[in-house]
Amino acid sequence: MPAITRPKRSKRTLESLGNAEDVSISRVTRNPIALYLNYLRIERGLSPNSLEAYERDIQKLESYIAPAHLPVTRVSYGDLQTFLRELGEVGLARASVVRIMSGLRGFYKFLLTEKIIASDPTENLDVKSMRRKLPDVLSIAEIEKILTQPDVTTSKGIRDRALLEFLYATGARASEVTGLRLPQLFLKDGLVKLFGKGSKERIVPIGRMARDAMDTYLSKVRPLFLRSGKRTDAVFLNQERGTALSRMSVWNLVREYASAAKIQKHLSPHTFRHSFATHLIEGGADLRMVQEMLGHADISTTEIYTHVDRSYLQEVHRTFHPRG
Repeated sequence: MPAITRPKRSKRTLESLGNAEDVSISRVTRNPIALYLNYLRIERGLSPNSLEAYERDIQKLESYIAPAHLPVTRVSYGDLQTFLRELGEVGLARASVVRIMSGLRGFYKFLLTEKIIASDPTENLDVKSMRRKLPDVLSIAEIEKILTQPDVTTSKGIRDRALLEFLYATGARASEVTGLRLPQLFLKDGLVKLFGKGSKERIVPIGRMARDAMDTYLSKVRPLFLRSGKRTDAVFLNQERGTALSRMSVWNLVREYASAAKIQKHLSPHTFRHSFATHLIEGGADLRMVQEMLGHADISTTEIYTHVDRSYLQEVHRTFHPRG
């Protein structure tokens, strides 16, 4: 995407930006994203599909920084670097990450031109920021500490404990958890059906402790969360609305309990997925079996966990070998 230079606007052009049919002056003033989209639509003449794509990519960043209550106008180079790296870690294609980076460059150059921000956080951002690194992984002790944080004397705590146990027991993505439906559960058989990217189906075992937590939630708490007159087969429900939990809710729950456990790592639901795979490989699981359980189309994606495992082995060697 070419760099955006400061446009020469007439008074008529400025008025058209403020008075466009779908965005009021007050909304434009409050919302820099709306101002940028109006610029792209009116002055660049982009199609509705292109505008939706730009908006969707910027909203990805908004969702990422939402837990920190950080507006898009205050992100730093480091924030963007971490955001782009994590997009790659959760499986987004490199080309897609590059496209998002290009779109963000245009967005922030526009904000700088309009004097909405004082400096451009994308100035030194490049593809080197997205070099794949080993994912953050929790130790078994850290996982257990987080799992014990929910207060299981409360309905919310019972739900949250079941959700965390499910994440770790199955290696499910956040989207697979929020999209989980009752017919996908075969708890008596110790199995769950998950639908990954492209609705690709896979069957994953679920262990006894996670099954017990799920049974307690499904029998005692989920019926309480259902609202009269509403029907849903979503497994994990919002306590107030009785609807399926959102991905951001799952993200916030993971961070809430990691903070309560005093785990000093940047965690997301995907950290449980990384830990699930790493702990299986550390325990001797076959790489192909782990690939199947994670739903990876290409085993090269799964092979990153062999590097994590190697790091673990080196740490064990250094710790316990007499001349480590």
